[in-house]
Amino acid sequence: MARLNLAITTLAIAMGLLSAQALAKDTLIIAKSYVDVAKGKTIPNAAIVVSGNQITQVTRQQDVTNKQQYQLIDLSDKTLLPGVMDMHVHLSSHADDNFLAARNDSIPRKTIKAVSNANTTLMAGFTTVRDLGASGYSVIATRDGINAGDIVGPRIWAVGHSISVTGGHCDDNFSAPEKRSVAQGVANGPWEVRAKVRENIKYGANAIKICATGGVFSKGTKVGIQQLSDQEIKAAVEEAHMQGMVIAAHAHGTEGIKASIKAGIDSIEHCSFMDDEAINMAIKAGTYLSCDIYNTEYTLAFGEANGVPEENINKEKLVSKAQRDSFRKAVKAGAKMVFGSDAAIYPHGDNGKQFSRMVTFGMTPAQALQAATINSAALLKQDNLGQLKAGFLADIIAVDGNPLENISVMENVSFVMKDGVVYKQ
Repeated sequence: MARLNLAITTLAIAMGLLSAQALAKDTLIIAKSYVDVAKGKTIPNAAIVVSGNQITQVTRQQDVTNKQQYQLIDLSDKTLLPGVMDMHVHLSSHADDNFLAARNDSIPRKTIKAVSNANTTLMAGFTTVRDLGASGYSVIATRDGINAGDIVGPRIWAVGHSISVTGGHCDDNFSAPEKRSVAQGVANGPWEVRAKVRENIKYGANAIKICATGGVFSKGTKVGIQQLSDQEIKAAVEEAHMQGMVIAAHAHGTEGIKASIKAGIDSIEHCSFMDDEAINMAIKAGTYLSCDIYNTEYTLAFGEANGVPEENINKEKLVSKAQRDSFRKAVKAGAKMVFGSDAAIYPHGDNGKQFSRMVTFGMTPAQALQAATINSAALLKQDNLGQLKAGFLADIIAVDGNPLENISVMENVSFVMKDGVVYKQ
């Protein structure tokens, strides 16, 4: 009898859910306009129909009939855009942490920070991010929690541990020698590099990153010097691509950039010291460039107060102008560019501030938006993200004003929908 009662109850619940689904209305969003990012144009009197997690219609308000059949979201004074995408974040760190003390955070503490920063990032309108390095698979756990509906955050591609040589930019160079501390992504030689790629994938990585050169926020590394050998870079690329992964290379220095492009890397991160040959190589190979040209302002203004050592601040001073000059040259030459901010070097949620710097240093507002939408989607090989278009996932944001006329409006996103669910209104 108990089993019969349970079966009847289960059937009743199932029928109730089906009834609720049958009664659920599609959503109609109306707005002053929307941005067709592919064409770089603003279309007035926007009307977008969302069914479940998918956009089913993008049209004008006057062309929508029988509006009462929809659940209405009225954003008549707003401009709609596809959810924007940041291809270089580090969710498990806070910018205003004490730089050295935070290096001793436990994995649970890093995971809690990642959960908090994921939420903040989504509320800023960034519905998709690529996390390029976090200890202990903390961001992979955060991503899985978001996907399971346990917590709120953007769609995440996460690399796990950044792959580095011993003593390289992504090793642990701040600990005393007697501690014999080694970062979990350290690998030496092509076969160790391959093994580390496989290990990251084993534990859930859906992207890969190598540290091909020295960096700003590491101890004892020279920013422009190549660290992984050509053979090690090639091994990482071959292994990642064989397993269907997009692979990024942290590369400030010219030779490390060129070696990474030759090896077939999908995106170059930072891109600080690029000569004309490196830019032309990237264009010919179709390599995407991800240049974090905003965060230098935060580092130089607040780095010392946050405990960043003098060595690292001096390296930032060395890099900042060169990086912006390289960005300007690459834009002028027509290189493929994505939006990558290195969030965590500055506070999460301020990602949108980089848009105006991208325009200041050579892009049109349309190009800056394309970097954060259609170009980033193409880098990730996602053909259903980055546009307001029928058949695409319903990642939709809204801002006051027209970003094609004033890109700074991207710093204040007032409406966020991801996968058809409204998170901010």
